[in-house]
Amino acid sequence: MGTASSEPSMEEILASIKRIIADDEPGAFAPGRSLRAVPGPEDAPEPAPLDPPHEDVLELSDPIVHAPASPAVAADPILSDRVAEASREKLEALSRLVVKPQVPGADTLEGLVREMLKPMLRDWLDQNLPQIVERIVASEIARITGSR
Repeated sequence: MGTASSEPSMEEILASIKRIIADDEPGAFAPGRSLRAVPGPEDAPEPAPLDPPHEDVLELSDPIVHAPASPAVAADPILSDRVAEASREKLEALSRLVVKPQVPGADTLEGLVREMLKPMLRDWLDQNLPQIVERIVASEIARITGSR
C-alpha cells in the first residue's frame, strides 16, 4: 500500500484527465483554450437531402392490387358439394344440441364443478352452520367476559 505522499493530488488527476481529453479529441477543451473552440450544434453541417424514391421501393400509400384467383383453383375444390353439405348439416345439428349456460362461466370445467357442488354445500351448511356459529359465539363471549 502506498502512502498519502506517493498518491497524486486531486489537481494532478484533473490535469491528467484534461491532457488526455485534449490529446484524444481535436478541438476539445484544454487549459488555456477558449470554450468557443468546441464546435456546437449550430456549427453542424446541414443533412443531405434524401434521395428520391426508387422504382423498387414500395410506398405504403400505394394500394396493393391482388391478382384474381386462377379459374383452375376455383373450379377444383377440395371437398365435393355433397360432402360439404353433409358436414354442414351435422355441425348445425351439433350446435342446436349445445345448450347455452344461463350462468356465465358455467360452460367451463370450473363452472360445472361449482354448479355440481352447490347442492352439496347447501346441505352441509344446513346441517353444520348453526353449531359452528353457536360454538364461535360462545367462545367469543367467553373471551370478552374473561370467563373460561
